[in-house]
Amino acid sequence: MDISEVAKRSGVPASTLRFYDEKGLITSVGRRGLRRIFNANVLERLELISLGRVAGFSLDEIARMFGDNDCPDINRQLLLDKAEELDKTIRTLTSIRNGLRHTAECSALSHLECPKFRRLMGLAASGVIKGVKTKGVG
Repeated sequence: MDISEVAKRSGVPASTLRFYDEKGLITSVGRRGLRRIFNANVLERLELISLGRVAGFSLDEIARMFGDNDCPDINRQLLLDKAEELDKTIRTLTSIRNGLRHTAECSALSHLECPKFRRLMGLAASGVIKGVKTKGVG
C-alpha cells in the first residue's frame, strides 16, 4: 500500500506518516518511484499510535511500546502510571469546573467577594492547581 492510500485509509496526513517513518514508529517496506510503500499492518500500528497519543503518551513512549517482532510490548506499570496521572487530571478539572460553576451562580456582587472564588485564585497562584493542556492527536 503506498503512502497516499495509507493516508486516505487512516486519516493520518502523509507528512505525519513520513515523520513517523523517520522516528521508527512505522516502517516503509520499499518505494514505488518516490512514494513509500507500507504493509497492510501499518493501519493497525497507526491505530495504536493514535490511542497512545489520545491517552497522553509521548511519541518516544509509544515507540518503546513496540517490540522487536512488530507486536506491542506495553509495560503494564506504565499504563497504570498513566491511568493514575489521568485520574489526577480528572480530579483537578472537576474541581476547577465546580468552582467555575459556583462562581457563575454565586450571589456575591463581585467575584472577589466570593470566598470560593478567592480560594480558587489562591490555589492557582500557589501552583496547587495548574492549567491542563490538551494534546491533539497526530
